[in-house]
Amino acid sequence: MTEAIKINVNEKMQKSLDSFKSDLAKIRTGRAHTGLLDHILVDYYGSMVPINQVAGINLGDAKTINVQPYEKSIVTKVEKSIRDSDLGLNPTTSGDLIRVPMPILTEERRKDLIKVVRTGAESAKVAIRNIRRDANDSLKKSLKEKEISEDDERRSQDDVQKITDKFIAEIDKFLQLKESELLAI
Repeated sequence: MTEAIKINVNEKMQKSLDSFKSDLAKIRTGRAHTGLLDHILVDYYGSMVPINQVAGINLGDAKTINVQPYEKSIVTKVEKSIRDSDLGLNPTTSGDLIRVPMPILTEERRKDLIKVVRTGAESAKVAIRNIRRDANDSLKKSLKEKEISEDDERRSQDDVQKITDKFIAEIDKFLQLKESELLAI
C-alpha cells in the first residue's frame, strides 16, 4: 500500500518537474535553439498541428533558426504562426525557407524574464507540495482505516518528504541554470 503511494508521488512529481522544464525551454535567451518553436501550432488543412510535423527546423547559426516547410503551400501559414506566437519573433521568408532571427535581449527584458522564470518555479514547487499533501492525506486515511500501522505511516510520510525535497532541489537547480543563462550576454 505505502509503496504504491510512493511510486505514485514520484511519478506525479516527475510530471510536474517535466512540465516546468518544458516551460523553461520556451523562455528564450539571446541564443537560438530549435526547442523554442516546439509549442507553436500551424493550421494544416483545417487542423492545428505542431510546427515540427509540417516543417524541418534547424539552426542556421547561433542567432538564427531556419524553418523549412515540407510543402510550399504552407510557407505563409508557418510564418504567420511564428509571428503570432507569444515569443515576439519576426521571421523572414526567402523562397520556401523561413529564417527566424533571435532579437537581442535588453537588460530590462532579461529582468522581466527572470521574474517569469521565478514565478514558474514557485508554481512548480506549489504543485509538488500539493502532491505531498495528497499523499500524506492518503496515508492518514489508510492509518484511520487500519490498513497500515502508525510506524508505517510515519516512515512513509518521511519518505514522501524526502522525495519532495529531492524534486524541490531539482526545480531550484533548473531555476539557477535558467537565471544564469538569461543574465549571460
